[in-house]
Amino acid sequence: MIQAVERSHHQGTSESGRAPEFLACLVAIVALLALTGCGGGNAQIKLPDPEVLVAAPVQQDVAVHSEWVATLDGYVNAEIRPQVSGYIIKQEYKEGAAVRKGQVLFQIDPRPFQAALDRAKGELARANGELARARGERARANGELAQAEAQLAKTTNDVERDVPLVQQQAVAKEKLDTEIQAKRAAQAAVETAHAAVQSTEAAIVSAEAAVVASKAAVERAELDLGWATVTSLIDGVAGIANVQMGNLVGPTIPVPLTSVSQVDPIKVYFAVSEQEYLRAKHASSNAPEMELFGAAPELILADGGVYPHRGRILLTDRQVDTSTGTIRMVAAFPNPGDVLRPGQYGRVRVQTSTRKHALLVPQSAVKELQGGYQVALVTPEHKTSIRPVKAGEKIGDMWVINEGLTPADQVVVEGVANIKEGTPVVPRPANLQAKGR
Repeated sequence: MIQAVERSHHQGTSESGRAPEFLACLVAIVALLALTGCGGGNAQIKLPDPEVLVAAPVQQDVAVHSEWVATLDGYVNAEIRPQVSGYIIKQEYKEGAAVRKGQVLFQIDPRPFQAALDRAKGELARANGELARARGERARANGELAQAEAQLAKTTNDVERDVPLVQQQAVAKEKLDTEIQAKRAAQAAVETAHAAVQSTEAAIVSAEAAVVASKAAVERAELDLGWATVTSLIDGVAGIANVQMGNLVGPTIPVPLTSVSQVDPIKVYFAVSEQEYLRAKHASSNAPEMELFGAAPELILADGGVYPHRGRILLTDRQVDTSTGTIRMVAAFPNPGDVLRPGQYGRVRVQTSTRKHALLVPQSAVKELQGGYQVALVTPEHKTSIRPVKAGEKIGDMWVINEGLTPADQVVVEGVANIKEGTPVVPRPANLQAKGR
């Protein structure tokens, strides 16, 4: 090797004239090789042990929450359908805007209904005229009946007076015969007048029925004319119209004109398991009780944000869904500004109980591996020990550990990514402080 160095030195001197610098570099390389080769190549350079931050788990009482997938729907959903058939001539509302109860949404051509109303009113006037005429006829017939009854009474008195007189030969028999004939004629006149009265009574009944039918026709025509103006049934937000100007609409068409939903408050539907329902009803002997029905639930939106207003539980469905083993519950949330809309998805979160003396560690201390969770501990010998744990819910930047830790464990809270089982470390204390939710 020395010979090779001398040859390189002579070549460098003759070729470039930079012999001193090159020779110094070669000498340094040779010295380094000599040091590395000492001891038969067994010497290694030892790196310092990594520093990690460690701390004992934070022990405190924490609220236990449960979450369920939720679907939003209007508190009241009204399908706006026409009650009469006709052509749409006007749309009076702005789609997607708030509307008031009774506000006009659509106008159906009212002319056919106005004509029907005028015709019905004419029929009612004619029926009233017929009723008045029948009542006049009845009055006349009653008058004639009264006259006939008076004549019958007179002739009856005459006959009754003259019968004993004829027997006494005080009155001529011819006079009595004449009075008897007059009485018979009066009786016939009474019967005729009575029949006329009955006839007029029947005519009045018929005329009164015609008046009632005409009034009903007028009322129906007025309703049809009113229904030509389609209004909102509730206060709420109106949807997109399903019809355009000039479309023929009617009660038999299955598609509604539009829909209006009351969204303040808004309903939130979520399903809890049968077991959770029994726990909430304090009827389960195999699991701890949970508070649900009197809670003020939170709503977690689709983007992960928490809705600023809390709701209240409204009701529980009447039965358990046999296909899923769940029972549906309904909560109501205030919705100022109509921010929430029917059809949105989210999650309902409820504080169902309190976990006493729970152990919490920073989320940075927990590693997820193949669906499980691990934390790294530091032993008294300053070596790491990887321990599987069961993680619970997250509270701020902390994670509740349900199983696998004790209050005395020293958990690696920073630097866990660079260590494995049995790694020597230099532990440094970290200050942990959990925040309640």
